[in-house]
Amino acid sequence: MRIGAHLREDADPLATAAELGIDVFQMFVTDPQSWKKPQPNPRAAEFRESDIDVVVHSSYQINVASLNNRLRMPSRKAVEQQAAAAAELGAFGLVVHGGHLRDGEDSAEGFANWRKLFDRQVDKGGFGVPILIENTAGGDHAMARTLESIDRLWEAVGDFDQAGFCLDTCHAWAGGEDLVGLVERVRQITGRIDLVHLNNSRDEFDSGRDRHANLASGHIDPEVLVAVAEAAGAPVILETPGDGIPDDLAYLRESL
Repeated sequence: MRIGAHLREDADPLATAAELGIDVFQMFVTDPQSWKKPQPNPRAAEFRESDIDVVVHSSYQINVASLNNRLRMPSRKAVEQQAAAAAELGAFGLVVHGGHLRDGEDSAEGFANWRKLFDRQVDKGGFGVPILIENTAGGDHAMARTLESIDRLWEAVGDFDQAGFCLDTCHAWAGGEDLVGLVERVRQITGRIDLVHLNNSRDEFDSGRDRHANLASGHIDPEVLVAVAEAAGAPVILETPGDGIPDDLAYLRESL
């Protein structure tokens, strides 16, 4: 099992990853709070040649499900650009949040917009990397908060080879999904889990709040988190508070 963490892209993630002794790391390829196009990475060859795997997380404002053209269209473009940047680094995927709609909007249209994202890439030869759709923590109109919504989303995109899934434990907990047996229930829907974001939660179950905690310091039983990682058998990324990541890595390695 490959174990790693999200690292700052403006530092030296390859050096930090080697220092931590991790097998995989996650990074952004652009400012996660902006629409800026990723710039070519002068060290792309080093990333591709490294024994340490990389996965890219997309910027946060992306919402390909949106019915608002002013948000959906730049979101599609950003996914395409950031997927290309991820491919340049030799990344094994681009993580994209499921997104959400506004009050009164038809969820069927949101799921259809997800399908259109993949449809538009068919004639272009695909994105270059799998798009790993991540479950989210809150929102009554979220596309991937509950297993029911993930099921509907997968009905729309599951036949595309480049549609993958990223399971976030804090998001699932905050979204009201029991973590015990969750891996099996997700696989019954998606047939796959490509990445695990292994995070504890600072908030109570079904809070709808996305606030991560270190593995041994949140409301989720750490042994349950380890069980999720073991059952998923996918690369594990910690998105926990940075000061506690070395302890989180040590706990995981000992527990696994």
